[in-house]
Amino acid sequence: MRITVNGKAETTDAASIADFLADRRLTGDGVVVEHNYRIVKRDSWSAVALQENDNLEVLKFVGGG
Repeated sequence: MRITVNGKAETTDAASIADFLADRRLTGDGVVVEHNYRIVKRDSWSAVALQENDNLEVLKFVGGG
């Protein structure tokens, strides 16, 4: 299916936000996901099914100096 991730069109077979993030090795602390313009809590990532034309914004916070 086609979705938009951080403003760019992508194709994915991921069934959920959790699957999508795992495919891209974006797990762990410091990841924030917005699905169709709403922030999704980490404990809901597995429950939110991705559908054609969904919009995701994925942020990974990295510490440093």
